[in-house]
Amino acid sequence: MWVAAVALLILGIAVRARAQSTKSRDLRVYFIDVEGGQATLFVMPSGESMLVDTGWPGANGRDADRIAAAAKAAGVTKIDNVVLTHYHVDHAGGIPQLAAKIPVGRFIDHGVNREDASVSGGAPTVASWNAYQKVLADGKYEHMVAKPGDVLPVKGMKVEVVSADGKVIDKPLPGAGENNAACANSPVKELEGNENDRSLGMVITFGKTRILDLGDLTWANERPLMCPVDKVGKVDVYVVSHHGFVRSGSPALLDAVAPRIAIMGNGGHKGGEPATFPIIQGSPRFKDLWQLHTVEGADKKNVADDHIANLATTRPDAGNYLLLTVHPDGKMAVTNQRTGQTVEYSK
Repeated sequence: MWVAAVALLILGIAVRARAQSTKSRDLRVYFIDVEGGQATLFVMPSGESMLVDTGWPGANGRDADRIAAAAKAAGVTKIDNVVLTHYHVDHAGGIPQLAAKIPVGRFIDHGVNREDASVSGGAPTVASWNAYQKVLADGKYEHMVAKPGDVLPVKGMKVEVVSADGKVIDKPLPGAGENNAACANSPVKELEGNENDRSLGMVITFGKTRILDLGDLTWANERPLMCPVDKVGKVDVYVVSHHGFVRSGSPALLDAVAPRIAIMGNGGHKGGEPATFPIIQGSPRFKDLWQLHTVEGADKKNVADDHIANLATTRPDAGNYLLLTVHPDGKMAVTNQRTGQTVEYSK
């Protein structure tokens, strides 16, 4: 019996070792449908997770439920880091419902809300900010204010902050620093005077792949990142800024960062403006664009249906996500939950 017990112990150790050795070495990124807001879940090979934004409040907890469902699909039982790009209600409004639905370790943001209730759309922003402060006051969560140049305390990938609270990095990131010829023909726009200008933007590096997420950063505050010198450098994946509105994602940005693929978190009636498509698709290394929703309405433009997670005919409660799988060697794949189709991209 003693020999048998030892044999079973050795077998158990071997099985666990085999399971660990076959554990995924890939980064998985879930682009969760929050109907024109943002909620992007990064799951590292170690199992650590980072969620960028929390979607909308209300709707019977719809967005928190969709985030929790994606986390479950990824095998995540706790969100280690929630990064808030800014406090607009479609990005930070879902914080209380999320915190009630799934454990959170740390919240990361750009600092205080500076958008007054008197500006257009300001009242919901103030309400979103106040609800967030109430969650933080519970004292159960770590809290970090990030500044340009910071590297976030995330294990398994490098997250460099390039913009926050209306400021950008002073010096180019390693590998960047070239003069940007596209600046001459890229229109200059004024600041919007709201939270979009203050978006926390990140360059996320995993293996040989770089991902750019600038939240809703506006053209005016993109420009110091891009002109006259490109401080970011080439990226492989572009999380389309501001849901595809032309108030963000300037030609100067897209020409400089030259993504291979782009993923647009638009809604059926929010974002995805026609003028955005040629700016993205005309960038130097462009291969593919994916959308979370079909853009509906008379003045519209869309990619092929198989590159859209939620069609106009999809039932409203479907909430299909797009899954980006990033291999350490720089190869990538995008899976459309609606169709089950996967498209692979070589380095």
